[in-house]
Amino acid sequence: MDMKKRVSLELRHRSPAEVQELVLDNCRSSEGKIEGITEEFSNLELLSLINVGLTSVADIPKLDKLKKLELSDNRISGGLEVLAERLVNLTHLNLSGNKFKDISTLEPLKKLPQLKSLDLFNCEVTNLGDYRDSIFTLLPQLTYLDGYDVDDCEASDSEGEGDGVDDEEGDSEEFWEEEEEDEEDVVAEEDDDDDDSGDDEDGGVNGEVDSEEDDEDDDDDDDEEEDDDEDSSPVKGQKRKRDPEDDEDDE
Repeated sequence: MDMKKRVSLELRHRSPAEVQELVLDNCRSSEGKIEGITEEFSNLELLSLINVGLTSVADIPKLDKLKKLELSDNRISGGLEVLAERLVNLTHLNLSGNKFKDISTLEPLKKLPQLKSLDLFNCEVTNLGDYRDSIFTLLPQLTYLDGYDVDDCEASDSEGEGDGVDDEEGDSEEFWEEEEEDEEDVVAEEDDDDDDSGDDEDGGVNGEVDSEEDDEDDDDDDDEEEDDDEDSSPVKGQKRKRDPEDDEDDE
């Protein structure tokens, strides 16, 4: 599909001024030039032209609000002056997989004061021994080159926007830690209560056992007393002997 037709399809019954992002990847440019994109896309912030066969960006229109331009996997080798003239607020530029060989071909980018991120993966210029130092010296406004800053720290997806998320996660972790501590305290208290109730139950059982033993002892004593009484009383049917004293009393 050619680029003009692709632009028409991406509009989806909208006017160009309503479009903020325009992705035309893998369509075909005519003679390696940009087609179908005009200054009417006045609110465009992202333009993606990956693998469309471009050899030049000379026909890119003036887009004051454009911030991100994707030009990777084309055959561009120079002519970046037009970007500095027409895309004054550009912050992200991806030129990976193009034909840039010398640092000097990137000098026009010095006129893009808002440029923070530049990608040159798979360009011959990256094979130069002092490539990274030279680019950061040439473009001091850059924060990231090929996804890394001057100290080789990798760029985050949000580039600092995730701080609030980290804080929320930290707060969440503290909350759950406090919850766990509270649960541990509750469990400990329940264990103490169980121990106390266990002691009471043991005491009650022991008390009952002791009382039962005492009752049994009392029963034994009563039995012994009854036995004594039985021993001291005459056996039934047995004649009681008369004592001599009784005979004297009769006389």
